[in-house]
Amino acid sequence: MKGPMALTAELVARCERHEPDPGPDPRVRYFTPAEYEAVADRLIEQAPLGPLWVFAYGSLIWKPAIATADHRRAVAHGWHRSFCLKLTRWRGSAAQPGLMMGLKRRGRCNGVVHRIPDDDRRSLLVQLLRREIGNDKHLTGVRWINVDTDQGRTRALTFWAEPVGLENWVSLPLPEVAQILARACGHGGSGAAYLFHTVSKLDELGIRDRNLWRLQQMVADEIRGMYQTSLAAPQSFPC
Repeated sequence: MKGPMALTAELVARCERHEPDPGPDPRVRYFTPAEYEAVADRLIEQAPLGPLWVFAYGSLIWKPAIATADHRRAVAHGWHRSFCLKLTRWRGSAAQPGLMMGLKRRGRCNGVVHRIPDDDRRSLLVQLLRREIGNDKHLTGVRWINVDTDQGRTRALTFWAEPVGLENWVSLPLPEVAQILARACGHGGSGAAYLFHTVSKLDELGIRDRNLWRLQQMVADEIRGMYQTSLAAPQSFPC
């Protein structure tokens, strides 16, 4: 039997701090509203007959951002979670870059599929695209993959699955990931909070990801270690 999570809400709170939003990178060209609509139309054309499912493995599990008609447990074979996308916005900054999860090849990933309502799938898919991606390079990581559910195999759309040509797509050992997540924070929150909410929701669903369970322990240890070196109040905690 596993014990409770080592990474607690109290530890996570010590990593939260105000960070201004630097805004979009002026060197990058982002999709226009019309381009988002065109991408949504193309993905819908590629979709299998029947319901449109989206495979969630990280924040989309606990914060789907759109109205969904149904959800169920699902397994993606040939993929695994990894904190592999370096961020200088949202949950990181230029001074202290953060990390977001993506999907990498090999292994298996237990997650959730959300069903997009049939009567509003285009506008909801546009909303989801605007949350998840910003340009053509990001789009290379938007894929249709096979997932297994208790009602059989289906095709589902997923995001950040081995995008091509991204300089900020990285492979880091868990100790380094833990150090980053314990310190990184952006205007969207801390890396520790991102990990905490993901592992908490997976635990609630009865899903155990061994790497994430190890990682939450390592991040908790990192935060405690930093706190022991300072008597500062939580809001000025040196994460």
